[in-house]
Amino acid sequence: MAPLAGGVVEWGSRHGAIRMARIYQVQTMGEADVRVALVPDRGQADLWVHRVDSWGLARGDALWFITTARHDATAWVYFCSIGMAQLQVCFVDTYGEAGWRDPQRARKGFFLRRGFG
Repeated sequence: MAPLAGGVVEWGSRHGAIRMARIYQVQTMGEADVRVALVPDRGQADLWVHRVDSWGLARGDALWFITTARHDATAWVYFCSIGMAQLQVCFVDTYGEAGWRDPQRARKGFFLRRGFG
């Protein structure tokens, strides 16, 4: 597993690469890469997210591994109100439900871009 430009982690294989989002929650808006509002209604959300328990299960934008180690994250997220958010997220219970609500308006790679030297 090797970090790429932009903080994306990619596992190489002969079938292609797997990209994952590792999320770190920051305490101030100024530190954040992305401002996120958590919404209870799926119809309000831009992205449906399923939280996974290990790095190996994280995939793309919708399967998040939430880390407590700032340096391990690919995105620093600040949770805020809907009015201040760049993106609205609803947590879902299964892998199959996770994904962008409207694939035409999806911002792929939104949580895969933190750049570390």
